[in-house]
Amino acid sequence: MTGQFKPARGRLNGSGPIAVVDIGSNSVRLVIYERKARTPTMLFNEKLLAGLGRGVGATGRLADESVKLALSELARFKALIRHTGCKDIYIVATAAARDAENGPEFVSQVEKILEAPVRILDGNEEAYYSALGVIAGFWQPRGIVGDMGGGSLELVDIIDDKPGAGATFPLGGLRLAEEAEGKIAKAQKIAEAALKDFEWPELAPGERTFYAVGGTWRSLGRLHLIQNDYPLHVMHNYEIPAEEAIEFCRRIMVPNLEGVDNADVVSKQRRSLVPIGAVVLEQVLISMKAERVLFSATGVREGLLHERLSPEMQAHDPVIEAARELCTLRARSPEHSEELIAWTDELFRVLEIEETANERRLRHAACLLSDIGWRAHPDYRGEQSLNIISNASFVGLDHASRAYLAAAVFYRHAGLREGALSEVIRHLFTERLRIRAKVLGATMRVASLLSASISGMLPKVGILKTDAGIALDLGKALVEMDGERLRKRAAQLGKAINADVEVRSG
Repeated sequence: MTGQFKPARGRLNGSGPIAVVDIGSNSVRLVIYERKARTPTMLFNEKLLAGLGRGVGATGRLADESVKLALSELARFKALIRHTGCKDIYIVATAAARDAENGPEFVSQVEKILEAPVRILDGNEEAYYSALGVIAGFWQPRGIVGDMGGGSLELVDIIDDKPGAGATFPLGGLRLAEEAEGKIAKAQKIAEAALKDFEWPELAPGERTFYAVGGTWRSLGRLHLIQNDYPLHVMHNYEIPAEEAIEFCRRIMVPNLEGVDNADVVSKQRRSLVPIGAVVLEQVLISMKAERVLFSATGVREGLLHERLSPEMQAHDPVIEAARELCTLRARSPEHSEELIAWTDELFRVLEIEETANERRLRHAACLLSDIGWRAHPDYRGEQSLNIISNASFVGLDHASRAYLAAAVFYRHAGLREGALSEVIRHLFTERLRIRAKVLGATMRVASLLSASISGMLPKVGILKTDAGIALDLGKALVEMDGERLRKRAAQLGKAINADVEVRSG
């Protein structure tokens, strides 16, 4: 029967699925999320570039052709929502629907098709939910969020995980392209004039980060990533220094990206908008005196869902929660992974290894991810785990941190040989994280032999301080767990931490 399923072992069931329909000036999108969660996972994602905002600036109306196209796609969305058994549906519409003379008529038709109310966001609301989306997708973000859609640009600051007062500007890709008649120089003058009197929030040095939200800017970021042969094709949290981003924007301000290297990585439907996106991004980065730009895969939709979480769930660490979900779905014993967190806490305490708050949270996430590749052939568990982690839809960590997680779990399975680690991961590392990944990998290799990656054993293994390092105390109860292989791995750990690690039993 449609929408009725037995619980799937590969899914986390409960408070979902949840559908969000986002009716923008350029695209109409359906995203179905698995359930209510700190890091919601997409079950299904489809968009149509209907171009609802095309011509609104000149005519004041949504074009009949675009309306017909959008309504047809929304009928399909309704069928998908029904088929997947969504428990909740949220529908939002932005600039095109709120600005067009025939917007109310269109919204009425949408509500009839989807059998649910449409919430038309004003500019301040759009800015607010974009900022919430960035808060949901980054770890302790501070800076300015910019969401560039087809009809408008929203800017809002974030300080201490709270959105500030938002502002909206008529600088959406479709609207600006039409007003400028496709001329880059004219678009630059319009953008400069629109932002000229904006009072940028005061940000301290080191906090002048611009978070770029929206499909046009993500396409721009992907073009930069490909042109620079960046090894990890993950757009979320992709970072470019502001000066480099400004120079790149100037290079690609070419109609339809004609003659731009690797322009084919941008869909044909977006190629006319990316140069306009470059115009706006250049002006924003110059005006706010930005230090860096980060590209965000999270925005209004994720902000809507984040708002509906309890304060307790909002406060959870997104990386830890995502890692815990993967652990639940893939590990031999999720309880063992939780014990591994506590055991490494104790080991690092006894060894007096200093950690920043970020390093500690990453270590905990790596413990949760340590066994997700166990079903692969033993020769490929490290490689499979690395591939899963390096390309997973994690939020809340930068690319160096992602490399740390992938490498630590790779070392845990594949051993500590430096040459075996992927060049992709080595390129992303900081030296400090590379060393810590090896230490944690060596620690997890010892723990796996002690416990067979099954819960109940690690809490019984003591960690004692010695003059030369540490001792793993098996006591009398675990004397049969001692062995040559365990002692070899303990010696490997000792080499990684530059201290003795002995095994005591009896």
